[in-house]
Amino acid sequence: MRRFLRDNGLSVALFALFLISLVGQALTGWRAQAEELRLHELPAIGFTDYLASGHFISAVFENWESEFLQMAAYVVLTIFLFQKGASESKKPDEDNPEDESPSAKRNDPNAPWPVHRGGLLLKLYSHSLSIALVTLFLASFWLHLAGSTRRMNGEALQHHQPQQTMTDTLVDPEFWYESFQNWQSEFLSIGVLLVLGIFLRERGSPESKPVAAPHGVTGH
Repeated sequence: MRRFLRDNGLSVALFALFLISLVGQALTGWRAQAEELRLHELPAIGFTDYLASGHFISAVFENWESEFLQMAAYVVLTIFLFQKGASESKKPDEDNPEDESPSAKRNDPNAPWPVHRGGLLLKLYSHSLSIALVTLFLASFWLHLAGSTRRMNGEALQHHQPQQTMTDTLVDPEFWYESFQNWQSEFLSIGVLLVLGIFLRERGSPESKPVAAPHGVTGH
């Protein structure tokens, strides 16, 4: 167990923080929803029912959607675009190992098994990271849409207004407001990290260049 935690400590810590934050969001969201229902003189709902409510589903996947969009866009954009001086950019004036054909490693026993198989499987595996991130973005977008529709219908019911479909939600400015307010912050944060990493350092972090590296050094 000690060896496992040492080798996987970063992912374990991140997923633990994720679960703690998600539980915190659920509990505080439940309390906030209960207060809103009280103000409308409506009965409170149980915690389990709250987890299936539009209030919770919409809020969770609204954020997941923006995170996966940011990561997918970053992975794809770094294939074609460069940022001189950034540790996470390819070098604009040199050959980069990321661009090497995997076919040359077909007989390497340590290569992933799709490299040994070749063909269509290797083509898919060569873009599997972006495929996975785009898929997660689309799934989160759909769940955000479904959750927002459920939330808006709950609010409509409280005010004796007609129900709406997911198509109605898709053309609702409020839905896109929720999306864009998260998307802009994600693109800003990754852009700020990229540019700050040119001039600033964090000793010991692989996300930073070595402290003594010149500002113009690109990539690791």
